[in-house]
Amino acid sequence: MVNYIISKTDEYDRLVEMFIRHDLEFSIDEQLPTDIIQCWKAENDEGKLISGCVLAMRGGEYIIDGIATEPEYRKEKIAGKLLNLALEEAKKRGAKSVYLVAKAPGFFKKHGFKEISIEEVPQLFDCYSCPQFQISCHPEVMKINL
Repeated sequence: MVNYIISKTDEYDRLVEMFIRHDLEFSIDEQLPTDIIQCWKAENDEGKLISGCVLAMRGGEYIIDGIATEPEYRKEKIAGKLLNLALEEAKKRGAKSVYLVAKAPGFFKKHGFKEISIEEVPQLFDCYSCPQFQISCHPEVMKINL
């Protein structure tokens, strides 16, 4: 059992650095405007960032704009706790659903997300304009109804 603290944070840039380290695709020059709703972080006793999650709004819809956990902490189920905080916040704000692009779809399926066709959310993610889309990158777009 690892000791860690989960808290809200305004350290978006710190979270993005972690997301990029975990091969989540992030671009500072995103074509689609994104409004950050809330960020959460988990830190160990030494203040090391071990997990993070970002709830945002894009195109009028709520999205998980990033979620990651350092590999050595994944068995602690921290990401699931962060995801639940994000979903509860979205629900409090009146969201009917939340979307995401999944690198680890199995994790999200365990939390109630379902894969949807790309045609169902054509303007929420920059994936569709990326030259690697459906060539070397095959994202799974997922949705949960709240």
